[in-house]
Amino acid sequence: MDLLALWRTASSVPVVGARAFSFAFSQKAPYFATIRPRFTVVEPDRAELVIRDRRGVHNHIGTVHAIALCNGLEAAMGALAEVSIPADKRWIPKGMEVAYTAKATGDITCIAETDRSQWLGDDPDLPVRVRGVREDGTVVVEGEIRLWVTPRKGAARMPATTG
Repeated sequence: MDLLALWRTASSVPVVGARAFSFAFSQKAPYFATIRPRFTVVEPDRAELVIRDRRGVHNHIGTVHAIALCNGLEAAMGALAEVSIPADKRWIPKGMEVAYTAKATGDITCIAETDRSQWLGDDPDLPVRVRGVREDGTVVVEGEIRLWVTPRKGAARMPATTG
């Protein structure tokens, strides 16, 4: 079952479904489990998850740690990439650049976004816009994660369309 179908099935079950999906997603890449992500949106070109404000993600001043934020941004990006990428392509992250713009207090929503056209071209360098937002709407971290998108081995290469 593909990730989008799994999300749609799981999220149709109130509360428990999204939690089950989030847990299962974290098992695929176990480091994601350290932030206990709670996905709220998974769709082509957009994914959102919440990092709950708890001691396990705090730094020495009691705010959400910068690396926990990056972990959340990367988890959101990974879900977005899996449900957005054409079947004949594959992806791998090749870099992340972020700026911390405010104190990360409270629950943080991590958001990853792309535009459909980014996935359809031949340029293998694909930037994913990411940001983390406090409950009051303040952006606490923003930047981009750069992906390297290439044809799957053995996949027939589709010619680019013009016009």
